[in-house]
Amino acid sequence: MVSIIIINYNTFTLTSNCIRSVNRYSVGVEYEIILVDNASTECDAGEFLKEFPGIKLVKSKENGGFSYGNNLGIENSAGDHILLLNSDTELKEDCISKSVLQMQQQPGLGVLGCRMTYPNGNIQYTARRFRSISWELLDLFRFIPWLMPYKKRAKRMLGKYFRHDETMECDWVNGAFFLFPKKILELFPGKKLDSRFFMYGEDQLWCEQVKNSGYKIFFYADTTIIHINSGSTDLSKQLSLRKTMMKHELEIMKLRQGKGMYYFIFKMIYVFKEGSRNVIKKIYYKLTGKLIR
Repeated sequence: MVSIIIINYNTFTLTSNCIRSVNRYSVGVEYEIILVDNASTECDAGEFLKEFPGIKLVKSKENGGFSYGNNLGIENSAGDHILLLNSDTELKEDCISKSVLQMQQQPGLGVLGCRMTYPNGNIQYTARRFRSISWELLDLFRFIPWLMPYKKRAKRMLGKYFRHDETMECDWVNGAFFLFPKKILELFPGKKLDSRFFMYGEDQLWCEQVKNSGYKIFFYADTTIIHINSGSTDLSKQLSLRKTMMKHELEIMKLRQGKGMYYFIFKMIYVFKEGSRNVIKKIYYKLTGKLIR
């Protein structure tokens, strides 16, 4: 059985649409839905039970963040597989049973993420490589990767350099659809998901820990979900989010490499590159009134 953990925080309509799509399309697998309400103020979380009486509703007394909420859900789960599913996702096919079958057919698979698109059909870059000095330099001078043959470029870089049209082993996947066997939690501190980050970067951190334990991370291209992921339309909020993500990236690199020479060289390149892009975003916004991702 798959325990599907969905976190709700003031997203009643989105969350309801997500649950509705799971119930409609998940016909080839036994599952339970565990909805964790992270102390929402939008409405009484009990409203969910009126439309979805079969779900498990867990009410948190505080908004402890993404990891915190998922750990609450996992504590109340009965499945041998866990699927962390964002509330702003929608299924359009039986992707859960397909993903579970793929995981069962791949020995040593620790985490599986699937193909995601925006509502307009554009691909989201959900299969990633861990950052490194060489990756940052290639991304900074991105004409170099684009001179490589596609197969070499896609496998070396992933992310925006990969068409997301084939199943591939990667370093980490987006946490909006994050499937793993429950047993791997035995490898985590406290036998639960690491919750050092309130939000953003948890998926990369967890994949780092899973890979360090000898398991593989897979991007599965043969099924697709919609991930709305609209993001903020406010420039200051977007830049604040990027600042948080940069901070978490540096923390993860420190865990991976220690605080030695490699870390400081990486930090110098990474902060320069991302800081420059933030300046470009500001200039572009002032000239056009539009935000770029």
